[in-house]
Amino acid sequence: MSNNSTKILFLMTLISGLLITLCANSWMGAWMGLEINLLSFIPLLSSNKNMFSTEASLKYFLIQVIASSTLLFLILLKTNIHEMFYMKKFMSWNNLIMIPLLMKIAATPFHWWLPSVVEGLSWMNCFIILSIQKIAPLMLISYLLINNHFIQIVIITSALVGAIGGLNQISLRKILSFSSINHIAWMLVAMILGSNLWLLYFIVYTINIISIMSLTAMTNLSYISQSFNSMNNQKIIKFTLFIAMLSLGGLPPFLGFFPKWIMIQFMAQNLMIFTSIILILSSLLTLYYYMRIMYTTLMITNSEILWTVSTYSKNMYSKMIMFSLSTLLFGMLTCSLTMLMY
Repeated sequence: MSNNSTKILFLMTLISGLLITLCANSWMGAWMGLEINLLSFIPLLSSNKNMFSTEASLKYFLIQVIASSTLLFLILLKTNIHEMFYMKKFMSWNNLIMIPLLMKIAATPFHWWLPSVVEGLSWMNCFIILSIQKIAPLMLISYLLINNHFIQIVIITSALVGAIGGLNQISLRKILSFSSINHIAWMLVAMILGSNLWLLYFIVYTINIISIMSLTAMTNLSYISQSFNSMNNQKIIKFTLFIAMLSLGGLPPFLGFFPKWIMIQFMAQNLMIFTSIILILSSLLTLYYYMRIMYTTLMITNSEILWTVSTYSKNMYSKMIMFSLSTLLFGMLTCSLTMLMY
């Protein structure tokens, strides 16, 4: 009970640090919220049941402290040299202050720490790192972002590294971390195209990884090879998991294609042809390694001939599966109808 109450306390302070950053009207207030958020998350990472969690929490702490101290140094330097609120006039300062924030969200070339940290964590902590912990830095980046050569290089390299890095991985956690790096490129492009477009993309991305991580935690999957002959008596879980993966990769007609469809249309209107080609090709590569897992699991190494679909016995699990299936399958249809109405 004490362990659960401690986790609830740190989760509350983690959310409060996030809200402080989102509501801050000064850069020092935003930095303070980031620090509260970080110091609340470190105790949640360490676990007695997982021997790799201590190493992962130490790596995460060191990287985040380096980024936070660099951000504080640049904020104080900018305050001493210029007025802090005239950020848009100094493009070089915008790029400098964005560097520690890009390190916090693991954008290329500051991505090296994310796969090794995620590999040693539980699925719940993986979800927090890949979604909740990115909200505050992404919001601060959206205040500073200007379309220039520096941010275009970050977008293109993040898309390529996220796509190519996941090709030779056998760990599902590392595959999802490289996929997250690829999605960061899409979110940065969304910030260039519109102030609220990245929020739509982030919400859909979060729905997808909630579906994937809840199902992998439910079936205790960590590696690709574990999915080959597992879940044969609960095929609905297997189908839902791979539908969620295809949705995360952006395959139509699933929900994950909807924000990419909007962004491709916006990029074509703004003549960002080269960037859109790189992002689309990188998404095809991420789809390739999801399809590789799916094809091998469902076709080659499946040990049963009979493909009967049986429901899962526990009520909570069946509700989670039905929610994931309905959201991923009918979310795209709902969003398209909403667009047509407006």
